[in-house]
Amino acid sequence: MVHNWFPYLLATHIIFVVTWFAGLFYIPRLFIYHTEAQKKQEPDKTILSNQFKIMEKRLWYGITWPSMILTFILGFSVASLNASYYFSSGWFFVKLSFVFGLTLYHFQCGILYKRLQNDIFRWSSTQLRFWNEVATLFLFAIVFIVVLKDQGNYWWGITGLLIFAGLLIAATLIYRKKRKEEGN
Repeated sequence: MVHNWFPYLLATHIIFVVTWFAGLFYIPRLFIYHTEAQKKQEPDKTILSNQFKIMEKRLWYGITWPSMILTFILGFSVASLNASYYFSSGWFFVKLSFVFGLTLYHFQCGILYKRLQNDIFRWSSTQLRFWNEVATLFLFAIVFIVVLKDQGNYWWGITGLLIFAGLLIAATLIYRKKRKEEGN
């Protein structure tokens, strides 16, 4: 049974999914800039590092974490209001597996956040550029699963996702080469 306020819960869930992704798209970008700032001369290095630490903290605790929590609360509410539909649908469990992967991605970003806050730079800016694209893959997978739902053939979806991943990797490598040629 779907309640009158189901569409409002669903809309709010989608809004917080969007803000969660916004945080997950931007935080690795800040990590990249923060890491690249370490190559600057003083006092620029310290000034930039301190600014990036503030920006990362505000984004992480002000947007990304609250959005994830509200996404889960509202998502659970939406699913529980129409449990017979969601929990009997195969696509829903495929989607949940990607949401689980996205959650692991979120926690890994948290580990990177803590390291950078403590001036521990283990990942290069190139590695972080690749990492930055992982959230995009999760977004594509989750949206296509939800939109196509019971269209059935997940193999085409997986093939498309792999092709898209290959294109993202190629674009990142081309960008890296271009930056090296320009001396940046």
